[in-house]
Amino acid sequence: MTRPEWVTYSNEEIEEFILKFTKEGKSTSEIGIILRDQYGIPSVKEVTGEKITAVLKRNNQAQEYPEDIMNLIKRAVNIRDHLKENPKDLHSKRGLTIIESRIRRLGAYYVNEGALPEGWRYDPQEAALLVK
Repeated sequence: MTRPEWVTYSNEEIEEFILKFTKEGKSTSEIGIILRDQYGIPSVKEVTGEKITAVLKRNNQAQEYPEDIMNLIKRAVNIRDHLKENPKDLHSKRGLTIIESRIRRLGAYYVNEGALPEGWRYDPQEAALLVK
């Protein structure tokens, strides 16, 4: 990996941007987009040598759950809320089945990787409390 010559920010400055945006409530993907579009940093990993999540973990600012599984859980909770009002919506029921299947597969992957605690299982009632 070579650092692009047009990037004038130091690694410390980039880290400060990341921590500032995290305090503002931005997700890791939003931080990456802001750094790319507004600061001309094409890839944090390419420039600094570590990912945004690694910077956040090092500074004890990391999220409890990985962003992708959290987004899927939010979608599942929203669909469950929709199905309470529209119980005959078969397309949404099928969509919920597919999303929950993805959550379980991704959860198993993250348990193996150590990002989620051993024995973690997806529970729809717990997920509703987690999201709200």
